[in-house]
Amino acid sequence: MRLALSVRIAEQPRAKDRIAVPFAELARMAAGAGFEGLSLRASVVSVHAPPEAVEAVRAVVEREGLAVSMLTGDLPLAVNDAQATRAIRGIGPYLDLAEMLGTKLIRVMLHGADDLAPARAAAERAAARGLTLCQQTHWGSLCETVDGALRTVSAVDRPGFRLTYEPANLLACGEDPEAAIAPLAPHLANVYYQNLRLDPGSPTAFPTRCRGPVGVRFIALDAAGGIDPAPLVANLAAAGYDGWLTVHQPLIDGESVAGAIAAAARRFRPLVEAAGRLSLRADS
Repeated sequence: MRLALSVRIAEQPRAKDRIAVPFAELARMAAGAGFEGLSLRASVVSVHAPPEAVEAVRAVVEREGLAVSMLTGDLPLAVNDAQATRAIRGIGPYLDLAEMLGTKLIRVMLHGADDLAPARAAAERAAARGLTLCQQTHWGSLCETVDGALRTVSAVDRPGFRLTYEPANLLACGEDPEAAIAPLAPHLANVYYQNLRLDPGSPTAFPTRCRGPVGVRFIALDAAGGIDPAPLVANLAAAGYDGWLTVHQPLIDGESVAGAIAAAARRFRPLVEAAGRLSLRADS
């Protein structure tokens, strides 16, 4: 596995359209902490950015010896609002931006059955350019649950369409994140991790389709009562997953960006290193 950091960790709390530090500083901190890649969102670069801005972002990434693990090419995809499915109906600019940034993975969202045909067409265009569309296991989408995700992959049925495994959303939608790995593993192109716990009293709720509003509370990566990443990473490695593991953690109130990045590296670098040793043993 390769360890990536989502730029979400530097976004202002409750604001997904900007980051709290200059991007060059964020990339420098990520590289210094030992991350190999950055997952880029519209808070840094989007399909609406002029070419010179895209080139500047890629120059920063390359200067720090990083790669772009995945692209979330507009704000609706990050927010998952009613406009999030526009990308699959006009995928060209997202493919262009991914190529300009040197990434192979592009985040998309499917909300309903009427998104399946556009997703097939978009996935065919992506595959023709060596790119892959990634649908996250996410509330409000066709992939809230394991069964829903498997049905969606089967319905789209294109090599250019795969899944991003994200345990927090699965937990909120009533799934066992650890048990979900085995059936989803053959279809994964990316892995996200964010830490939360279920909390009916929280002011934050995921508006799931399968369970209605589910109260959640985002917590620090080392906080008790959250989602233990250690068995998830080990099971992913045992299932043969060898792609990006992206820390997709929001910035918690009271955290600094530098402190949050350092905490993410401390938590996940040993897990990825252990997963690599497990893979080597499996191959020997």
